[in-house]
Amino acid sequence: MGGLLYHEVIRRGLSRLIEVRRVVYSGRTRFQRVDIVDTEVFGRMLFLDGISQLSTLDEHIYHESLVHPALLTHPEPRRVLIIGGGDGGALEEVLKHRVVEEVVMVDIDEQLISLTRRYLWEVNRGAFDDPRVQLIFRDGREYIDECSENFDAVILDLTDPLGPSRRLYTLEAYRGIRDIIGDEGIMVTHAESPYIYQREFLTIHRTLSEVYRIVRPYGAWIPSLGPYWMFITASNVHDPKAISPGEIERRLRERGIETKYYTSELHGAIFTLPKNIMEALKRGDAGLSTDERPLERLL
Repeated sequence: MGGLLYHEVIRRGLSRLIEVRRVVYSGRTRFQRVDIVDTEVFGRMLFLDGISQLSTLDEHIYHESLVHPALLTHPEPRRVLIIGGGDGGALEEVLKHRVVEEVVMVDIDEQLISLTRRYLWEVNRGAFDDPRVQLIFRDGREYIDECSENFDAVILDLTDPLGPSRRLYTLEAYRGIRDIIGDEGIMVTHAESPYIYQREFLTIHRTLSEVYRIVRPYGAWIPSLGPYWMFITASNVHDPKAISPGEIERRLRERGIETKYYTSELHGAIFTLPKNIMEALKRGDAGLSTDERPLERLL
């Protein structure tokens, strides 16, 4: 029938075509190529350097999964640091927590945030303008290395480990975050697909396990991203698997949080992993990601 198609390379040997109804924006910022398109199936989508980041159909699955298991595990996350997250979706979810008093968001690309403010309001819903938010435009790794403040939680909402973002997936970066949250804090990162990018997932898990005592992987299926997707929380004291559904429900009510995907019952379920993923984790043969040899996603 013809029409405009967006060709996304998932990895070598695997691509997909997405039918585009309208190109909303296509151009380059100082740091990356940005495409925002309206699609037939997924609604409005954001692509960075040709890689899908979100869709308005299901971004709530990704952002609720990234933010709420970690923040609800912490009894009182008053100060939160977000590295990345230029679409504002993670920020919007963090701000649902009434207990949060301050959010520092560090993103390298000020032009991207200008675009997402304009074209992806349905994702961020004006979160950038909340008085609790401090926006800092600089390299996230540099911020971590130089940070002298303390936070209760750190959320890594990063692009995939390609190019400069690789330095935010290393042992040294995770140690820097440990210094920021201390022994009483918690961090969370997305961690690729355990099937399509299993080497990358296992490397992130192994590297976090070198730094933190409690490392908990969990997953969600996000249709617009394609494969089953992983997240990992890490802390020295806070264990999301130890929080009962009743306590999660109480904290949801107390903090006034409304969700579309995440529930107190789901909280316990998402940490139950398929047998083949558990077996891959138990093999223990993944390498470490370091500044000298950072993880890089294979294309």
